[in-house]
Amino acid sequence: MHICIKMEEGKTKTNKNRLYEEIEIPEGIIASIEDDILIIKKEDKELKRKLISLLDIKVEGNKVLLSAKRPRKIERKLFGTFKAHINNMIKGLTEGFTYNLTIANVHFPMNVSFDKGNNEIVVKNFLGEKKDRRIKLLEGVDVKVDKDTIEIKSYDIEKAGDSATRIEKGTKVRNKDRRIYQDGIFITEKPGRVYL
Repeated sequence: MHICIKMEEGKTKTNKNRLYEEIEIPEGIIASIEDDILIIKKEDKELKRKLISLLDIKVEGNKVLLSAKRPRKIERKLFGTFKAHINNMIKGLTEGFTYNLTIANVHFPMNVSFDKGNNEIVVKNFLGEKKDRRIKLLEGVDVKVDKDTIEIKSYDIEKAGDSATRIEKGTKVRNKDRRIYQDGIFITEKPGRVYL
């Protein structure tokens, strides 16, 4: 028995044999597929994502068509993941992504600055260390250091998230009691989530 259900636009259509989704591309953004790579562009910005063999992905007009012939567990997982990637690519090119980090000084007043030439965050006097901690960031992120906050912006969510994580890990306290030594730089806000 085959049941056909009319879905609202933007919802995943599922029947007994197939998963299917149409993702609309906003005006000013161009999508194309070249050599098994989905490319989404806006002006001089470009994002790429390698296609997955278990999914069928096409670009028709102003839509990306995403489908899977067999709705097994692995296809459903990959389908949801790739759909989220495409939506993030579009959102990144239209709005961008922002990560906020807070600089916490408890024992030693550390000095944090951004070295634009080397694309590094420089942390001086972390826990009284004589040597500066230099944290290399990925290309394609905008960094702003203001007093006790660091703001990272990018149209690529993965680059922004990776750079924020590198900063947090680069000031991790090791071999000391964390209840006492609470110094560091911590992610306090990321897309869709705020930490208090």
